[in-house]
Amino acid sequence: MSCSVLERPTLVLNRHWQPVNITTVHRALILMFNEAAFAVDPDDFQLYRWEDWAKLEPREGEPILRSVRKLLRVPEVLTLTRYDRQREATVTFCRRNIFKRDHQTCQYCGSRPGTSELTIDHVLPRSLGGTSTWENCVLACVSCNAKKANRTPEQAHMRLRRSPSRPTWKPLYSMAGVRIESWSKFLSEAYWNVTLEA
Repeated sequence: MSCSVLERPTLVLNRHWQPVNITTVHRALILMFNEAAFAVDPDDFQLYRWEDWAKLEPREGEPILRSVRKLLRVPEVLTLTRYDRQREATVTFCRRNIFKRDHQTCQYCGSRPGTSELTIDHVLPRSLGGTSTWENCVLACVSCNAKKANRTPEQAHMRLRRSPSRPTWKPLYSMAGVRIESWSKFLSEAYWNVTLEA
């Protein structure tokens, strides 16, 4: 079995088909085998137990797990058999998630120059007591960061496009830039467009 396939993301839904997590294919297969989850076929929304899923023939072009005797379809979506709560997780504060929250856009001028030309700016500079938090860090292009320098936006006569805040958890915060097309049937457009929420 290929390690890269086992590490692919699988969307996890609660019993009410609301997204609650992202896991790996490896963990998804364990959940199915232990009868803690069903695989969901994204084409017809049919639910499969482990023994039924293992009998399915892989479709042309879809990712598969290969064993000595069998080809196994990779589950892209699971629904848990007992869990019905919504996830109340917080989003980890890190560079990658700041880029997602701010849509890879400079929060001063609105440009999207590419990741190599974007920096993390402390709204209240560290030299003035600012800390590295969701509420004090934004993306800024190199030019705007240099213009703002070691000042507050007010001192630099620069206006933030929106106030920084902690984003609400969404499945895409758990992923490293991977987009699984079949998930669009289970996630609203708001999940694909990871945005700031109050």
